[in-house]
Amino acid sequence: MRYLTPRKRAEGRGAAHHGAEHHWAMTVSSVGLAFLLPLWLYIFGSALGGTREAVLETFARPLPAILTALVLVVGMRHFAMGATTMIEDYARGTNRKLLIIFVIALSWVIAATGLFALARMAL
Repeated sequence: MRYLTPRKRAEGRGAAHHGAEHHWAMTVSSVGLAFLLPLWLYIFGSALGGTREAVLETFARPLPAILTALVLVVGMRHFAMGATTMIEDYARGTNRKLLIIFVIALSWVIAATGLFALARMAL
């Protein structure tokens, strides 16, 4: 017979057995975005208002292109996780499932569209 203390059974698990992992993933992605976004905003802001050739030249360089791709992927993943949590808290039944599918699909579509546009500019 295994003897587990209440603390050992509860460690790292919420009622649904995935709350701690979700919280940790949200924390990591938000800290990553806190470092990525100011640098990306500086690069994007300097390119904003420029000619088409200047913008293409800016995003053809490796650092702005990689930084933009990271902001898109991490940002959309963070959005999907946060919106899913919000929907789980406030929606019920079939509506909940449909909204979660919509939010996840929307985040993938936005990320794919952004990465496609970035690839077109960078190449």
